[in-house]
Amino acid sequence: MAKLYTNKSVENFNDLKPKEETVNFLLNYSKALSVFNCNEMKFEALLN
Repeated sequence: MAKLYTNKSVENFNDLKPKEETVNFLLNYSKALSVFNCNEMKFEALLN
């Protein structure tokens, strides 16, 4: 069963071409995201 899924998914990865605006959005989001560790907890802050 796993063989069927992997064969199809590998073929589909070659066709992925995201728009430039999508790539820019993800890059800007990752630049603005900060993760703070406090004791045993993690806090995420979007500094935008």
